[in-house]
Amino acid sequence: MQVNETLNEGLKRSYEITITGAELDAKVDEKLAEAQPEIEMKGFRKGKVPMALLKKQFGQRLLGEAMQESVDGAMQAHLEETGDTPAAQPEVKMVGEDWKEGDDVVVSMSYEKLPEIPEVDYKALSLEKLVVTPAEDDVQDALKNLAESAQNFEAKDGAAEDGDQVVIDFVGKVDGEAFEGGAAEDYPLVLGSDSFIPGFEEQLVGVSAEDEKAVEVAFPEDYGAEHLAGKTAVFDCTVKEVKAPVAAAVDDDLAQKYGAEDLAALTGQIEERLKSEYAGAARAVMKRKLLDQLDEAVSFELPPSLVEAEAKQIAHQLWHEENPEVEGHDHPEIEPTEEHTKLAERRVRLGLLLAELGQRNEIEVTDAEMTQAIMNQARQYPGQERQFFEFIQQNQQAQQQLRAPLFEDKVVDYIFEMSEVTETEVTKEELQTAVEALEDE
Repeated sequence: MQVNETLNEGLKRSYEITITGAELDAKVDEKLAEAQPEIEMKGFRKGKVPMALLKKQFGQRLLGEAMQESVDGAMQAHLEETGDTPAAQPEVKMVGEDWKEGDDVVVSMSYEKLPEIPEVDYKALSLEKLVVTPAEDDVQDALKNLAESAQNFEAKDGAAEDGDQVVIDFVGKVDGEAFEGGAAEDYPLVLGSDSFIPGFEEQLVGVSAEDEKAVEVAFPEDYGAEHLAGKTAVFDCTVKEVKAPVAAAVDDDLAQKYGAEDLAALTGQIEERLKSEYAGAARAVMKRKLLDQLDEAVSFELPPSLVEAEAKQIAHQLWHEENPEVEGHDHPEIEPTEEHTKLAERRVRLGLLLAELGQRNEIEVTDAEMTQAIMNQARQYPGQERQFFEFIQQNQQAQQQLRAPLFEDKVVDYIFEMSEVTETEVTKEELQTAVEALEDE
């Protein structure tokens, strides 16, 4: 076997690998010799079939296997010898189209190698950790919001306003004929909840108890019931009661509605939740500052194919964010801009740097961490958790999409532990400003 370098330009590498016909023939003989003891053929005892006959019978079939194994082995030996790690699967092509049995096999192998990542003195990094202590007002506001969410409605005098509840009887008609499912009695409708057909609730603002109101609306063209889609309907409504929203009292009963033993326990839970939210936001700010410092601290050549692929993905994602009405991928090809490429370079650089640090320090995502991540994702699909779990188990790409952010966070936490971190007490508003600054960058 011979390996000749044909390209060495930056991170790009190309080689011609030659495997002689004699080497292939020897590989086939080796495979036949391994299989001979178990082969039975008419006229011969088991394991006694002559090699010449075996080669005639099975040689052609084994030649393809021998060729693939030889090429794979040559590639692996080359990568081990050079220490190169391809950025993507190497491109391998056979040279020449008139190959015949007995000839040497010549293949070309091309790839972009991953660059050497420079050492970074992580202990020299200086980071600021923003710390927010939940204020009493914030806790009380959260309790108030819970009370409003658990609101009741009490009868009121006067006209209904947006947010009030009206208790109505109604009968819906199309072309003067009542239609199935278009009538109800004592129906509690909260005005402004958008739970009825568009335009229905707005026409009940201002009604009072015992009023009668004809509400005229048009069913949407894409309405679920085809016989009503696009039709104009009139609902004869009788208002039986108007009720105003009344927030629940902030007491032990409210706490028990939300699964807490008493108000003190609920207050404690809210404080912990706020601490967790603030800590999460502060971590995001500190992580961005860390990545900014790393991006400035290191410089190395990037594999062009990785940058190009990342730029295309960024451009595609941003295009869909700007065109949310396009759900599929039936759209013109999106060309990355210079800004997309610059962002891609940063992501690839930091990705390679964090990956190298994780590998050097044997940082791994455990099976338990992956299982927990899958369970957290599965909760977004109520009733289909099992199907989601099985999909992830059978899909390597989906697993990688879950594992990658877990790995990155573990590496970032490792750097946090080695870096000089200074805690700074700030207000909730100051933390919010820092978070918003991240979104603007």
